[in-house]
Amino acid sequence: MLGKGMFLADRYEIVERIGNGGMSDVYKAKDHKLNRNVAVKVLKSEFSGDKDFVSKFRVEAQSAAGLAHPNIVNIYDVGEERDIHFIVMELVEGITLKKYIEKKGYIPYKEAVSIAIQVAKGIEAAHSHHIIHRDIKPQNIIISREGKVKVTDFGIAKAASSTTIGSSAMGSVHYISPEQARGGYTDERSDIYSFGVTFFEMLTGTVPFDGDTTVAVAVQHIQHNIPAPSTRRDGIPKCVDDIVLKCAQKSVDARYQSASELITDLKKALVMPEQDFVAAPPVHESVTPAPAPTPDVPLPYKQETVQGVGEEADIDDESNDKLDAVMKWIGIGIAAVILIVVLFAVVKLAADGHIFNKGEVTTTTAATGSEAVEVPDVTNHYYDEAYQILSGMGLTVTKIERSSDTVEDNYVISQSYPVGTRLKKGTTITLVVSKKSATTQAATQAAQMLTVPNFVGMTEAQAQEAVKNSGGLSGDFNFDYSDSVPAGTVISQSAAAGSSVEAGTTVKIVISRGKATTAAPASSTAAPAQSTAAPVQPTSDSGNKPAADGGASDDSGKAAR
Repeated sequence: MLGKGMFLADRYEIVERIGNGGMSDVYKAKDHKLNRNVAVKVLKSEFSGDKDFVSKFRVEAQSAAGLAHPNIVNIYDVGEERDIHFIVMELVEGITLKKYIEKKGYIPYKEAVSIAIQVAKGIEAAHSHHIIHRDIKPQNIIISREGKVKVTDFGIAKAASSTTIGSSAMGSVHYISPEQARGGYTDERSDIYSFGVTFFEMLTGTVPFDGDTTVAVAVQHIQHNIPAPSTRRDGIPKCVDDIVLKCAQKSVDARYQSASELITDLKKALVMPEQDFVAAPPVHESVTPAPAPTPDVPLPYKQETVQGVGEEADIDDESNDKLDAVMKWIGIGIAAVILIVVLFAVVKLAADGHIFNKGEVTTTTAATGSEAVEVPDVTNHYYDEAYQILSGMGLTVTKIERSSDTVEDNYVISQSYPVGTRLKKGTTITLVVSKKSATTQAATQAAQMLTVPNFVGMTEAQAQEAVKNSGGLSGDFNFDYSDSVPAGTVISQSAAAGSSVEAGTTVKIVISRGKATTAAPASSTAAPAQSTAAPVQPTSDSGNKPAADGGASDDSGKAAR
């Protein structure tokens, strides 16, 4: 796990961890070269030690880095430092499609089709570059606060494609194609199958197959046809049923043969849902026909075309105005729901006590300027440090002190503007700062005293282990260049070795980054030396965090895409 303030490639400063998954952790970071926030996906240690896996991971990530599309979370960079393998991606503020489905229960068909069109466009762009996703699922699809839908982790899943189905695969096995479940050859049509299952879940709020084990679910994908979505949820047009079932055919030759074909039918379903236009592809003699459907799930496709909606009917030409209008209004509705989710998270923080009360002590300092700046996250920072960060950006800082027995003294509990807000210099930002009650201060003074170990000379891993075994100390790890101390070794510590300190004290430990080849970027996160209290993580809601890890994503509100 990377520490706050740590630099990768002398460029990306770690701000906070925003997600984790089976194979990686995802962090929000500041790109100091281009002055923008990014998401950094870091391989977990059990994978980074596998040379074959790392090699595949890098090759696939580098090929996916060539993709640039509005419906894809773009990859900016791939790197390695001190056995840390990482990918730098676009940071998307929003929530995963999985979380969106959970919030709504299910998605009405028009809205689901609108989302599906954007997902399919991302898939189409990747397939045009011969990049197959292999892990399309709602957890790997992010909806931004503006209602834009983006697919993440293109090309990365191939590195893990040889992994057998185990307990860690439960999140993906519900969307796996039959050929993937059998360990067979996969191509673009495998993504279309997984897309069909994802579309099914959007429409119904459930997955088509479930079971107690991953193997049981995989076997159902191999042996059974998925049911029509309308059998689980009313109000779904027949053409939408047909699209889902055509995507999820067992035979790859019975599915849509390209994402562009799929997009055409999705657009028709959005503007002419009463039409019956989904046609089964012709079966050639050299191709093994798809298995016959079970009696309760009849093959829904028509061999003939509907008048006016045949091969020559171009939805992009004939219904463009209507399609654009529908997509626009649905997009506004999606953005509204995302906004409600974010507001709910803010209200929850307020209910937990992170609100501003009248009559509290305030002090104000001035700053001048007119350029816009982006508000950073200074919660859980020591106040002096937070003040330096914000005033250095030209913002006016107002301090409100509040008694707290849970947050360490003089640390920021909350801030009046959310992270990422653009403010003019000189704007006042209010910080709620903890202040210990007299009772708590007295109890703290009588707390158990601990002896500080000698961290100097230890490796970073040894120092972390020593902190863990200290009986109550916390470690604040920072990094600096040194001409005499090898990289990865402790240079100094804030509390002298052998001294007695209270349990809960934070010892600031500086790790060598080796000899400086260029000027080191100034770290704005180094806490003042006088701080002796460990910060307590503020309460947060997953709906207010960015998501950035699909195959490795949690369903948090922030995602990296």
